[in-house]
This record gives sequence, C-alpha cells and structure tokens, in this order.
Amino acid sequence: MKGILTSSAILILLLMIGCADEVVTPSDGEGEIRMHLIDAPTDAEEVVVVVNRVEVHAAGSDETSGWVVVNDQPASYDLLELRNGASAIFGNATLAAGRYTQVRLILGAGSYIKIGGLQFNLEVASGFQTGVKLTHTFEIVDGGIYELYLDFDAERSIVLTGTGQYRMSPVIRCQSKVVSGDVAGTVLPADANASIWTTAGSDTVMTMAAADGSFKLMALPEGTYTLTIETSNAAYLGTTVPGVVVTKGQTTNVGTITLQGVAQGKALETQ
Repeated sequence: MKGILTSSAILILLLMIGCADEVVTPSDGEGEIRMHLIDAPTDAEEVVVVVNRVEVHAAGSDETSGWVVVNDQPASYDLLELRNGASAIFGNATLAAGRYTQVRLILGAGSYIKIGGLQFNLEVASGFQTGVKLTHTFEIVDGGIYELYLDFDAERSIVLTGTGQYRMSPVIRCQSKVVSGDVAGTVLPADANASIWTTAGSDTVMTMAAADGSFKLMALPEGTYTLTIETSNAAYLGTTVPGVVVTKGQTTNVGTITLQGVAQGKALETQ
C-alpha cells in the first residue's frame, strides 16, 4: 500500500511532538478551549481512530496530577473525512485561566483501517498506550476562547509490520488557530487525482483534491510557502506553485491550477 511504512523503515518514533505558539499574559478567571481534529491524507479507504479522553496539563503542576480533562466521552473519528476544510470538534471545555504546556490523547480499542475493502485492526504501539503527549504551550485568558487544530497524519502514523499487522504510532501536528491561515484553490483536470502539500518548519502539511479538484490546506503558520502538486494519474504532470503568502486569520486563494498532460509536455520538449 502506497504511503504505509514498513517497520524496517522506521528507526525511531518520537513520543513527544513539539509545537510552538505565541504566549500572552495570563489572567484570573476562566476561558474556553476548543480542539479541532483534522487529517493529512493517506490512500486507505477508511482510517477510524477511537479517542477515549482528551486532557491538557497545567504549567508548573506535578506531571502525574496536573492533568485537566477536556473531554472524557469516547468517540470514533474517520480521519479521511477530516480534510479540505472539514474538521471535528473533539474537545471543548472551560479551563482555569493560565498557562498549559501539554495535550494528551488517550486512545481506545476499536481503531481500524480499511484497504481494498478489507478491514484491519489498528494496534496502538506500546509507547503510546498510556497516551499520546503533545508538547504545546498556550494560554487561557479570562473570558477568551482558544482554538487549537490537531492535524493527525494518517499516512505517517500507520506502520505495516513484518507479521502483516497494522500498528499505529500517532504523528500529530498542533497549531493555534489565532496564528495561522489557510490556502485554498482548485487543481484541474479533476481526474488528475492531485495531492497538494507544503512544508511548515519540520512538518509536512498535505491534502488531496476533492472530486471537483478543489482543495484546502488548513492551519498553516504565517509565512510564504511553495505548494507541490503531485498526481496519481500518470496522464498528467505535477507542478509547483511558489510564493504563496499565508496571513493569520485569512484564507489565501491560489485560484485554478491547470496541470499539463504528459503528451502535451513531451510535445513542448520537442519544439
């Protein structure tokens, strides 16, 4: 299966996935946190993840007792439905104002992947059975709402072991909504089955074009990016779009990107 790594290809998996954010001065009182789950795609038909509990850790608190529950209602999420602007709110709670430094996801039993019409259980790698910890510093201010995107990279998170089992070692990018923007556009012809990606620091942010060719890359930090468009249809050539400027709180529309056909490209080479 394209995009699913074999266990022999992985030397080390990081349990702590870091992400930085701007810090503001804390205040007394309470504020709200909203967590949105989005997905970087893979070519499976379904990737369903069960999350039992979501917690955050208060700065300066004891490592074992400083966790605050944001959501303790178990729920299943099909990651492949969470792309091109779609997201799921899987954590929403009122928290004491102040600084928080970590997010922890407690995964449950029942996660699975569907490939070629066949469903396979997703085993959670042993290092993650006590929870997926994400290092992310943020502030809750009195009366404020803090929105956080967790981008679950399905492709990089799933390992095909030598015994033919699928194992999940979650790779998750976290990004504050207030300091990020989106990129939208359309890749034509739609039957090119395009994937669109860029890099944000050490992270790769990717999506796949919808049936009509439209796409949306979500929660990119402010900056200038180069989009790379690749196709799974051998009749079309990929391309790049440099100089895409992302501004926080805004969606940058790159318009329609029309791909060249392979035959057309060869004809141009001979001219």
